[in-house]
Amino acid sequence: MIPTFCLSLVLMGGDVSDSATKDQQFQTLADEYFAGYFAFQPQRAVGLGFHDYDGKLADFSRDSLAKERERLRLFQKRLAAVDADKLRPSVRTDLRMLEIGVRTEVFNFEGLDAYRRNPMTYPQAISLNIYLSRNFAPLADRVRSIIAIERQTPRLFAAARENLQPTLPRQLVETAIKVTNGLASFVEKDLPKGVAELKDEKLLAELKAASAIAVRELREYVRWLETERLPKADHRFALGRDTFARMLRDLEMVTLTPEAILDLGLRELRREQAIFAATAKLIDATKPPIEVFLAIQEDHPTAANLIPDTARNLEAIRQFVVDRKTLSMPSDIRVTVAETPSFRRATSFASMDSPGPFETRSTEAYYYVTPVEPEWSATQQNEWLTAFNYYTTDVVSIHEAYPGHYMQHLHLNASAAGKVAKIFSSYAFVEGWAHYTEQMLLDEGFPAGGDKLKTAKYRLAQSDEALLRLCRLCVAIKMHCDDMTVDEATKFFQDNCYYLEQPARQEAVRGAHDPGYLFYTLGKLMILKLRGDWQKQEGQAYSLLRFHDELLRHGAPPLPLLRQVMLKDRRAWDASLE
Repeated sequence: MIPTFCLSLVLMGGDVSDSATKDQQFQTLADEYFAGYFAFQPQRAVGLGFHDYDGKLADFSRDSLAKERERLRLFQKRLAAVDADKLRPSVRTDLRMLEIGVRTEVFNFEGLDAYRRNPMTYPQAISLNIYLSRNFAPLADRVRSIIAIERQTPRLFAAARENLQPTLPRQLVETAIKVTNGLASFVEKDLPKGVAELKDEKLLAELKAASAIAVRELREYVRWLETERLPKADHRFALGRDTFARMLRDLEMVTLTPEAILDLGLRELRREQAIFAATAKLIDATKPPIEVFLAIQEDHPTAANLIPDTARNLEAIRQFVVDRKTLSMPSDIRVTVAETPSFRRATSFASMDSPGPFETRSTEAYYYVTPVEPEWSATQQNEWLTAFNYYTTDVVSIHEAYPGHYMQHLHLNASAAGKVAKIFSSYAFVEGWAHYTEQMLLDEGFPAGGDKLKTAKYRLAQSDEALLRLCRLCVAIKMHCDDMTVDEATKFFQDNCYYLEQPARQEAVRGAHDPGYLFYTLGKLMILKLRGDWQKQEGQAYSLLRFHDELLRHGAPPLPLLRQVMLKDRRAWDASLE
């Protein structure tokens, strides 16, 4: 390995041994960056499959935050000094991805102000479920890691109380309270069940003591938020137009203005609403489209049957992907459908939890579905379950598992992509791909069988999912650039994707703390544009399978960067949406 001081000389114009290639020098620099990155965010390393970081908890003290900001500034300078023209094309792409990865971390400090402004940052640094759900080490060793993390929680929440501003956005505080209570409930109820097979009484006693510390800290953090931050909270969650534009540019290489994207989103919203109305007529031409959709929403599972009914059609969906040759299937390992862990339910409707690309021992993959909460009223429970009607549930399964998130994970693992490409990913690509597959699979004929009424019901559900993501795009911009309130956003979801009040409000609240959820639609549109341009380039050699396999073999870089990799015509590189 080249000594760091020599590497710095090379990157700033100095000399090193002739035997050291520019590619090797870059990789050494990347490895140095990751060492600091994982030391600061050890839970991310564990999730990726780097188990040298098991049992470690992030240090968010003011001194640690200041050192991390300085480290990021230094690496921005060092990466800017790399001569990209002297790197091989694939390494040049890695350089750009690493630059974007660093900018993303800088944006967490400067744009989102996550450590001073978002109280969710602190409980979300505690990653315990992975030690129960993934069998990457003997249970006793994983329990020791849990104990080590729990014992460090006093330091984490002391940093939270030191760092968080006196006045915080109400929506972020309220969501943080739910997240933290959920994590405390997980430690109290789910964790003991997850270690039931452990017979080491001494270790179990240590776990019980450490869990008591963690629960105390979590509950005290909730009480502190409720008494010290919630009474002073305001509704000023918006990033502002300039910061929002910076998020688009720095994280996803999107140079369109928020205003131009909003105009595009509103046009697409009107177009999709017309598709929705036309599809509803195929089901029942005597009723208004919304009534038709509400009628198929009532065809939903009970609270008790939500998980088994979700799993029921998953294998059929996977087989359809294989039979229609929409993309290659790199592995036979299936996903497991399970209830969303309690600490994730405040921010998740359904989600995919796949093993990290560097995980070598644990291959379990979980498709989480969020159940109704027992304290909800009967009306609230029914409203929640309508969103899991059987047609929408299968569309969500396409998004989360086949051929959405899980298959993208399988392709990433099977690819020859390097370390940088497997660590960093684009929000717009990851969620854009999963959202794109919903429409793509129905375009390819799902569900098979020729039942026109059933097909129309699936298309109506898929169209409403598209309307939901279009509403997210519009709401994200309106909330963060135009001061739309949560109440106004809730009504926007109700009026434009026909959600009932409970799920509509949850979507609106998410927009307050997740401005990037516009990337579902933006990513889908960029993938569709890239598909059309690549088809023109490939001519008769084009096939949908070839396009998808090529798309997924480079990791998940920002889509404008992927255009540079896949398209030969330089003039087309920047035309992501035009």
